[in-house]
Amino acid sequence: MPRVTNAPASRERRRRALKAAKGYHGARSKLYRTAVEAVRKAWLNAFNARRKKKGDFRRIWITRIGIAVKQHGFSYSKFMHAMKLANIKLDRKMLSEIAISDEKGFNAIVDKVKS
Repeated sequence: MPRVTNAPASRERRRRALKAAKGYHGARSKLYRTAVEAVRKAWLNAFNARRKKKGDFRRIWITRIGIAVKQHGFSYSKFMHAMKLANIKLDRKMLSEIAISDEKGFNAIVDKVKS
């Protein structure tokens, strides 16, 4: 009975891994095992970076809101607490956009929170 190697599937698997590692430096783009390790690590880093990006944006929004409310004599945390008490339900992303693009609108929100 002949030995079965499953050559077409194995070759395709290797081809896919080396194609994914295209552009990597040195052996990482040439040798199968090294390429597979490099690609897996790259995918893991990409996955983690997508999660981290959400926190980075939140930090940016908080910084923008903090700077905008400082001009009205509020700290960020006191402003957010006052927003909750005033029952204004705007998320940080929207508040940040309003603070940047619509100064009158943001001033109106601050005045409503102050009263």
